[in-house]
Amino acid sequence: MRAPKRGLDPECNGPPDGTVPPGRRAVASGSLALAAAWALSGCATVEPELSRPQPTRAPDDLTRLRDGAADPVVGGEVLRGDLLRRFYAQRGFTPVWTSRPAQAAAMADAVLAAEEHGLDPELFQASLLQRRETLPPLQRDLLLSHAVLTYAEALALGAVPVTRRRDGEALASEPVDVAQVLDGALDRRDPAAAIAALAPATPDYAAMRHALVQLRAGATASDGLVADALARSARGIAVNMERQRWLPRRLPPDRVWVNVTGQQLAFYRDDQAVFTSRVVVGDVIERKQSPEFTTVIESGLLNPPWVVPRDIVEADILPRLERDPGFLERHNITLLPNGEAEQAPGPESGLGAIMFVMPNRFDVYLHDTPDKSAFGRENRRISNGCIRVENPLQLASLLMEKPVDAIHEAIAEGSTTRKPLPRPVPVFVTYQTAFATADGTLQFRPDFYRRDPAIWRQLRKNPGPEEIAEPEPEVTPVAAARPSPGPRPTRRPPPRPSPRMVEPRRR
Repeated sequence: MRAPKRGLDPECNGPPDGTVPPGRRAVASGSLALAAAWALSGCATVEPELSRPQPTRAPDDLTRLRDGAADPVVGGEVLRGDLLRRFYAQRGFTPVWTSRPAQAAAMADAVLAAEEHGLDPELFQASLLQRRETLPPLQRDLLLSHAVLTYAEALALGAVPVTRRRDGEALASEPVDVAQVLDGALDRRDPAAAIAALAPATPDYAAMRHALVQLRAGATASDGLVADALARSARGIAVNMERQRWLPRRLPPDRVWVNVTGQQLAFYRDDQAVFTSRVVVGDVIERKQSPEFTTVIESGLLNPPWVVPRDIVEADILPRLERDPGFLERHNITLLPNGEAEQAPGPESGLGAIMFVMPNRFDVYLHDTPDKSAFGRENRRISNGCIRVENPLQLASLLMEKPVDAIHEAIAEGSTTRKPLPRPVPVFVTYQTAFATADGTLQFRPDFYRRDPAIWRQLRKNPGPEEIAEPEPEVTPVAAARPSPGPRPTRRPPPRPSPRMVEPRRR
């Protein structure tokens, strides 16, 4: 008998001559049926289990966020991937709230109470947040983080960013990285307090917040005209709390403050109002409205000429010439080749004896006026956007730190002269239709530019039509009411080379 081939089991091979022993003939036919089984028996070569391909695991929500996928969607709500990515990057893209149930509950409660700040909780997925326990764990984590981050952003910067406002609403508070704020607050005993601290902490804001809660409670308990009036007042307060959130949390102690709706100016020294004056502000026509912005007053320009921009020439001067051909000569105005006009300095100059140089992209300035009778009017909304000051020489004396008589003498010389301030003074032009006075009394002013409804719409997820059309609230006259905190000065444009170049293009 031959030895079996090397490497084979002799029991797995038939006789050498290939014949089938008689004892096996009975099962010969069954052997074919068992061939497949024999192929899988110990006589067959089996591939190792580890060599087989493994099923691919689908990436989870945090992995997709890390990899820069499209904005995550939770419960039908599209979340802001950029904001979530900045936050979870500081936590290694791992879940945050699973191990912090108490902090998670406190944060959710804070977001759901956003109405105390005049904000609609639905802006922060409130309905979905209330049923978050029905969501998968990672989606629940993303939802809560997103709600807290967007709420924190609204408190710190305002719910209506500059990019979603009209051009004339240019105030902005200091930048805040809310992802970093939340990351730093997570391991505190009360992380919700760190988020609440992003809101303004001024007495004005606190007074309006308190009044808002009272007005809403009163509106709920009333009906008819009383309820409607209280609801309108509450909406006005909510809008102006939003304007407060556009302002910096600290004001410079020396500043000039203009509230367009009150048609009044105040100068503060060491945070105390030392001078107030009536002012004339822009007309209600949109192109003439006074904008909201901040810059610095660099100097005073004595005996300034007025360079009239082309749009005012086309809208006002050219039609006037058709009716009154002698208008230009009487007012010392010359038409320029570029379509503008220039009025020479003098007693009839539209800028009066002095203007305050405060570079800004709106070409809006504070200045004197020869028409002193305008300050006796209740409605002083008659300018092309600039702010005309009733007592500009007293203001100049305070800003330049010189006696009024010295300024009078310099003006009497008749030449156009620039007088730099000892130091630049911030100036804020605001539009506050509701604010608190120094004693905490709430004041309202008419929304004559109709700016409030557009802001209100953006403070609600789905505003009703009855909430948008708001009649103007009654005006409560007050004297020199203390304004709310104002905005940080923006970056100033580079100084212009000559007095001619800094002349206002509006008045």
